[in-house]
Amino acid sequence: MKNTIQYFQTLLHTAFALYFGQESEYKSLEEISLPKKDELSAWTGKELTWEEKVALLLALMPHISPQSLDLFFILNKNLDRPYTEFGGWKGTSHNGFLPTGETLAFLLALNSEEKRKVVVNLFDQEHWFYKENVIRLEGQGPGEPYLSGKLCVSDEFLAKVYRDGNYRPDYSSDFPARRMETRLNWEDLVIPYNLKEELEQITQWLENGKTIREKWNLDKFLKNGYRCLFHGPPGTGKTLTASLLGKQHGMDVYRIDLSMVVSKYIGETEKNLAKIFDRAEHQNWILFFDEADALFGKRTETSDSNDRHANQEVAYLLQRIEDFPGMVILATNIKDNLDEAFFRRFQSILYFPVPNQQLRYDLWQRMIPAEWLDDQSEEILREAAIIKLSGGSMLNVVQSCALQLFHPNSPAKLNLEMLKNTIKKELEKEGKLVN
Repeated sequence: MKNTIQYFQTLLHTAFALYFGQESEYKSLEEISLPKKDELSAWTGKELTWEEKVALLLALMPHISPQSLDLFFILNKNLDRPYTEFGGWKGTSHNGFLPTGETLAFLLALNSEEKRKVVVNLFDQEHWFYKENVIRLEGQGPGEPYLSGKLCVSDEFLAKVYRDGNYRPDYSSDFPARRMETRLNWEDLVIPYNLKEELEQITQWLENGKTIREKWNLDKFLKNGYRCLFHGPPGTGKTLTASLLGKQHGMDVYRIDLSMVVSKYIGETEKNLAKIFDRAEHQNWILFFDEADALFGKRTETSDSNDRHANQEVAYLLQRIEDFPGMVILATNIKDNLDEAFFRRFQSILYFPVPNQQLRYDLWQRMIPAEWLDDQSEEILREAAIIKLSGGSMLNVVQSCALQLFHPNSPAKLNLEMLKNTIKKELEKEGKLVN
């Protein structure tokens, strides 16, 4: 990175010398050659034009070498104020110079106004800078020149510079989502055989979707993304399955905090969702919407402005989910609460049932530590498996038993009476009748 910074400093000093008519080793900025180790091409994976390289370097300088831009603080002695042609803006806490589109135009165009068009084209929505969310111009005031916008580099691109592309945003109001992780593996997920087969199809697409589309020329019909609906009672493995899919395929899974997304104010829900989808657009992520019926509920007949607002939110979601190039998983306890328009947009709809008696036996066997059991282990497991519980509820029972066994006055081993009493309390907590 040191050579790249030195190149930019040479570029900037040469630009000032040429602009103010001072002696210079070079007649134009294009004569200054980049170092042999071109980090910009490595970061972007592209062969960049000279203009693109300068734009990227200028956007990066406040982050990697802010002092390199101090030259722009030179005052126009005739007017006792900064040079208008240098552009720039002042940050809230940063004391250095922050570039704008005008700053880039100064470097690329110098005395050639015709070249300003090249600068404008760099920020066109068809340019890969915009499409791949690398750098943008932001924050122009109403009626102000287009190039007065702040030259901003995206967090995603900065992650390539600082962290080898490992971009993991923190939870915030701008990104109300948390990354999910699990220490469990697929063998820890006890589900019916037919559900495992359906999950295998999802795995196949995540591994080979691009190859499948190209092999049969399906690109013009099939979009890049994949959308799933997981439905079934609470505690049946929907969240764990999403985490395991991400773990298997090296994809970060982000669980969307709907309490931060849904707003009573018109248009705010769409804005909050846009922030999430925009951040995820170029990432290899899985977006997981739990309790999705709170956001993806059925549309109603329009009788007032509130109905229109709610219907607009659903319509917006439909469009963003359909256009999203990655994987989206919606989870709900009650499938019928979702708007029917979503169903044709799902490639997979998977039902997670409460495990049957055999699966419950397998789950108890995996969850209960072997040192808790004695010669009556088979009887304890069989009796416990008779009672209808979800996997999540069974975990609560195991945790409660662990607390009891940890008590100094408790028995050394788990007995059937303790387990049954703990299960009874769990059922009562869930509001279920106990027989």
